Amino acid sequence: MNPVITRKPFSMSDQAKSVADSSPSAPTPAPQPGSASPASMPSAKAEVAFDIQDLSIFYGKTQAIKNVHLQIPAMSVTAIIGPSGCGKSTALRALNRMHELTPGARHTGKILMKGEDLYGPHVDATVVRRRVGMVFQKSNPFPTLSISENVLVGLRLNGVRDKAFLNQRLEESLRMSALWDEVKDSLNRPGTSLSGGQQQRLCIARALAVRPEILLMDEPCSALDPIATAKVEELIHALKSQYTVVIVTHNMQQAARVSENTAFFYMGSLIEFGPTEQIFMNPKNPQTEAYVSGRFG
Repeated sequence: MNPVITRKPFSMSDQAKSVADSSPSAPTPAPQPGSASPASMPSAKAEVAFDIQDLSIFYGKTQAIKNVHLQIPAMSVTAIIGPSGCGKSTALRALNRMHELTPGARHTGKILMKGEDLYGPHVDATVVRRRVGMVFQKSNPFPTLSISENVLVGLRLNGVRDKAFLNQRLEESLRMSALWDEVKDSLNRPGTSLSGGQQQRLCIARALAVRPEILLMDEPCSALDPIATAKVEELIHALKSQYTVVIVTHNMQQAARVSENTAFFYMGSLIEFGPTEQIFMNPKNPQTEAYVSGRFG
């Protein structure tokens, strides 16, 4: 029976299970941070992917995130914006515990994913990262692996060996990342032989191959040209029908194009969260208005 990676609801009781299931299937001076706008909750009817409760993150004695409360809606794209050093990448990495890889990192508060504590005492961080995929700022295909092996490496590391299943998942993941038609005749070429934009989409395919429930993107287009950026943005639009996507971006126009909701961070604090159109056209907090209008940042 072919193994299948399923996107079942997150459960901490799954942490001992394999990822492979055996069943088929010169501006104005910057304002000082203040409290977040009340518009920091999705509507009562919206499913919540992450419920962040009074989250603070420290690297040694430095506090990078300060008492953040935020609910991120499921099955949509949420953008995190703010000036350099405001804590947005740290906030993103906290959603799959990647920040813990930095020596001296610690946190207070909670992050619930569909009601379950990601930082519970018996929760394996590896399981969290398997369920919550990450695409980094700089494309990072494995230099010694082919295009196909780059996509399949996560499945192989989790013990999947069925060749027919791997071939099916390879094509599915490359199609989902809008790369299949460009590489289908050269799957044995090194992943690093692709262009920068193609390499980033290859990394997205690699993240999707293990079928995470949520996809995090840390400035995925910062090193790409406008054409490659447009392809990644089209891909984000396509993915939101199946995945919750959270993206950090310095590009406010990109945030406006791809997201339904936007969170504005400044100096480690969440200043405002709400529908993207409101954040950019009618922000409730004067600090947000100053940032999106270009008066600082």
